[in-house]
Amino acid sequence: MTQRLHLVFGGELVSPARNVFRDVSKIHVVGIFPDYASAHAAWKAEAQRTVDDAHMRYFIAHIHRLRDEAQASGPTEELGF
Repeated sequence: MTQRLHLVFGGELVSPARNVFRDVSKIHVVGIFPDYASAHAAWKAEAQRTVDDAHMRYFIAHIHRLRDEAQASGPTEELGF
């Protein structure tokens, strides 16, 4: 069975109109989740917690999409990591 990992993260943006973080060292990593439903619940909780700050934004990254399951090794493994 293939794992479908999701990363939830966010932080303060330079502008609400752009997806550029003001300070990447202050990105809030909420966590890694085993499925989209739990990632979405975590994202929603953080988004609602910060709803009054237009510069705060949270995202869901689909970690499983970083790998090409059809290949024997992914790009990271080819680099020796």
